[in-house]
Amino acid sequence: MHIAILLVSVLLFFVLFFGIGFLLNMLLRMTWVMAILYPLVTIAIVDGISTFDYIFNANEAFSVLGTKMTSLKLADLIILTSGLLGALTSGITMRVLRQKGYQMF
Repeated sequence: MHIAILLVSVLLFFVLFFGIGFLLNMLLRMTWVMAILYPLVTIAIVDGISTFDYIFNANEAFSVLGTKMTSLKLADLIILTSGLLGALTSGITMRVLRQKGYQMF
C-alpha cells in the first residue's frame, strides 16, 4: 500500500469514527457508546460473514474470524487502530465538554 493511501485512510477512519461517536454521544448521552460498539464494527468490516452465522454456526464463524484477524497486514491494523482512537477521542471530548458546562441536547 502506498504511504499516501495509508495516511488518507488513517485520517478518514479517525475523523469518521470521531464524528459518529460524537453524534451518538450527543443523541444518546452515553459517553463511551462508540468505543463499546467499535469492536463489533471492526468485526463486521473484517470478517465478511453473515451475523446469523455467529448464532447458528458459531464454531466455524469464530474460526474464520480468528483466521482473518490474524492475517491482517500492518497497514490494516494501523487503519483500524486509528478508528478506535477516533472513537475514544470522541468520548474524551464529550466528557471534557460536559465538565466545562456544555449541555449536549
